[in-house]
Amino acid sequence: MTVTYPTIRRERRRVRYQNGWALAFLAPWLIGFFAFTAGPMLMSLYLAFTNYDLLTAPKWIGGGNFRRMFGEDPLFLQSLKVTAIYVAVGTPLSLCFALAVAVVLNRGLRGLDFYRSAIYLPSLFGGSVAIAVLWRKVFNGDGLVNQILALVGIQGPSWISEPHTALGTLIALEVWQFGAPMVIFLAGLRQIPREFYEAAQVDGASRYRQFWGITMPLLSPILFFNLTLQLIRSFQAFAPAFIISDGSGGPADSTLFYSLYLYQEGFVNFDMGYAAAMAWMLVLLAGAVVAVNFIFSRYWVHYEN
Repeated sequence: MTVTYPTIRRERRRVRYQNGWALAFLAPWLIGFFAFTAGPMLMSLYLAFTNYDLLTAPKWIGGGNFRRMFGEDPLFLQSLKVTAIYVAVGTPLSLCFALAVAVVLNRGLRGLDFYRSAIYLPSLFGGSVAIAVLWRKVFNGDGLVNQILALVGIQGPSWISEPHTALGTLIALEVWQFGAPMVIFLAGLRQIPREFYEAAQVDGASRYRQFWGITMPLLSPILFFNLTLQLIRSFQAFAPAFIISDGSGGPADSTLFYSLYLYQEGFVNFDMGYAAAMAWMLVLLAGAVVAVNFIFSRYWVHYEN
């Protein structure tokens, strides 16, 4: 069969016409992406290598901001330490609570939809300013927690005013928001065939052996997904520390989260160049942790294939 030149030309016009419509529909998103995402990111990358205070033109200083982080700024290292503790303690506790509650709810309790919604609700508001203000009221020296302790004759500390307890209140707030990973765990548990557990019971396996031999291996992809999301979310924590410490990161810099210190440098001290460098360092650090998580996932995450 011979294809004539007019036929080829019509086909090319049709393809160009379709491509034109595709580009027209993509154009709003592309414009928004380059104007509000890619453009600002590239600008912040440039500012990370400059000295910029919003009032004068950026001055190129090379890697000066990054040398300052690790050699001249003790508060930067303190913010790294606080954030590392928050991530290392809050993330496992949150996932453990989420998994434990999901396992209980998966046993076919009555009113499952109600319990699932009630437990998930704190995740919707946990990172909000209103909840942070409420948390501050609860853990004040005369707050609800100390009032309950007083009923049994215990005089509690001023939780948010003591350096050794302030960070713990923020970790407790993080753990309290375990509803979102719990719902995901519950969905994963409901996908595990019951036949596996029935066969294990016939073989005499205890619930403990069933959990570690069936539930955890089959749930490991869900655990990996939740762990990755929680790590990224914890590295970005800002609002609770800002509200509870009045933006200072106190007492004694015990709640000086990385994002909070970044905010102070950028919008209080107006050192935008240093703040931009900190932002990119946060991207690198969080990316490195997530990358390590992906690398080691091959040893403990079990997929169906």
